[in-house]
Amino acid sequence: MQASNAELYALDLTRASWVKSSKSPYTSTCVEVANLGGGAVAVRDSNRRDLPPLRFTAEQWAAFREGVREGEFG
Repeated sequence: MQASNAELYALDLTRASWVKSSKSPYTSTCVEVANLGGGAVAVRDSNRRDLPPLRFTAEQWAAFREGVREGEFG
């Protein structure tokens, strides 16, 4: 069963393991992603860690990735 957005936002991310894209330069702004299990992820701005991370269900994250691949955001 897939977690809802409310369930994802209730998770404590204190010990989340954040990963930067291997394509991101080390000195520039980029996003970091944490696996929340079941395909769900949290996303944050690496330079604005004071802001709360966004959280996406597996379905939402898959739709976003597909949109990137299809060039919807460029």
